[in-house]
Amino acid sequence: MAALMQTSRPVVESSSISNQSAKQRLRILLVGDDDSMIEILSTALKSAGYTVYPVGTGREALRTFQSARPDLILLDLYLPDMDGRQVLLHLREWTTAPIIVMSVQQEESEKIACLDTGADDYVTKPFTIGELLARLRAALRRAFGTPRKEVFTAGDLKLDFNRREVFVGNEKVKLTATEYDLLKLLASHAGTVRTHYQLIHELWGTTQYQDVVHLLRVTVSNLRRKLECDPGLARHILTEPGVGYRLASA
Repeated sequence: MAALMQTSRPVVESSSISNQSAKQRLRILLVGDDDSMIEILSTALKSAGYTVYPVGTGREALRTFQSARPDLILLDLYLPDMDGRQVLLHLREWTTAPIIVMSVQQEESEKIACLDTGADDYVTKPFTIGELLARLRAALRRAFGTPRKEVFTAGDLKLDFNRREVFVGNEKVKLTATEYDLLKLLASHAGTVRTHYQLIHELWGTTQYQDVVHLLRVTVSNLRRKLECDPGLARHILTEPGVGYRLASA
C-alpha cells in the first residue's frame, strides 16, 4: 500500500483559527476507506478540538452530510463505491462548506478538474498532519472571513457561533438544531435576502421545493415566536414577499 502521509502518528499543532475554544463546535466530515489514514486523521482532528464524522464510502458521506451538517469536508478521491468527484459534485450542489480533496494523483489536470468541480483545496499524498491542519484552518478562514466573526449582533439579538448559543437581550433562547441552522444561515447573509429555494437547498439538501416549503415556513414561524417580542411585527426575520427571508443587520 502506498504511503498516505509522511508521518506514522499524529503531529498536532497547538495553534488554531484564533484559539482552542474557537473551534470546539466545528464539525468535520472525514471521507476515506483507508482505515489507518482515517484513524490517524480522526485522532489528530479530535485532539485539535474538532468534532469528526468519519465515513468509508461515498454513499455514507452523502447520508452523513444530511444529519451532521459539517462545517468542512475532507474527501479522499478514491472510494470503494463511488468516484470521489461524483461525491464532490453532489456535496457542492448541497453546500457551500469548504471541501478539501485528498489524493495520490499529482497531475495538474486532476487538480484542475477537482477545483473546477467545486473543491476549495487539493492536498497531495503523502502529506503531514501539520500541513493538512494548516490548509483546513485556511479554508475555514476563507469560508467565515478573516478573522472569523464569532458573534453576530443586531439590536437585542446575539448569536454566538462558537457556542451555538442565541440570546435576546440577556435571555438565552433555546432553539432546535434546524432553527439554529436557519438562523445561522440568515445571520451569515444578514441584510441580504435568501430565497426560499436557497434556504431549503442549504438546510435540507433537496431541490424538491414543494416537498419541504411548509417546513421552512413552520421553522421561520417558530423562530419568530422565540426571537420576537411580537411575532406579528417581525423586527429580526423579515419576509420578502414571494422571494424569501432576510435577517435585519441592525
